[in-house]
Amino acid sequence: MLENRLDPYRFVHSLNVAECARYLAEKYGEDKDKAYLAGLLHDVLKNTSSDEQLRIIESDNLMLTPCEAANPKLWHAISGASFLKNELGIKDRDLLNAVRYHTTGRAGMSLLEKIIYIADFNSADRVYKDVDTMRALAEESLEAAMLFALKFCIARLVQTGRTIHIDSIDCYNELLIKLKSREDMYGAEGTGKRNSKGT
Repeated sequence: MLENRLDPYRFVHSLNVAECARYLAEKYGEDKDKAYLAGLLHDVLKNTSSDEQLRIIESDNLMLTPCEAANPKLWHAISGASFLKNELGIKDRDLLNAVRYHTTGRAGMSLLEKIIYIADFNSADRVYKDVDTMRALAEESLEAAMLFALKFCIARLVQTGRTIHIDSIDCYNELLIKLKSREDMYGAEGTGKRNSKGT
């Protein structure tokens, strides 16, 4: 199904994200099989036409916010979660949310959601300038890696004059407050230490 829906680059990317997600799941104590499946499926509608994505979103009785409507690059995550639920019959809410929020993040993300967000940045096919920094941060703290990624994404959106989803802002603020609080409690070296939930 994935090979039929995705171009060769995106298919290989999805396999790599799945492998990275499984590694992070084992490292941080999440279900490895569920993380692998979420990684495989996170971009299931990435190569689907905008019209078809909108049809899937509307058929799930969802309304795009003005920010979402202005940024079609966000649609594949929203429509993808709907497709998995309604067409493939996947009912696991955590897995669906991991697909739904892998582009924007959000406040209150689960461990699986964080893993898929980071795996999408850190998969073996990624070659951007700071990927080594991202991978090093992910070895120490998913939250520190996410904050680094969000800073990069938000700055790029501002520089290119594009809208910023409120979920990304909420996610950034939550992570910054949490990590600053941890730093105040344990000192700067404490920001890279995992808590009891492995994040």
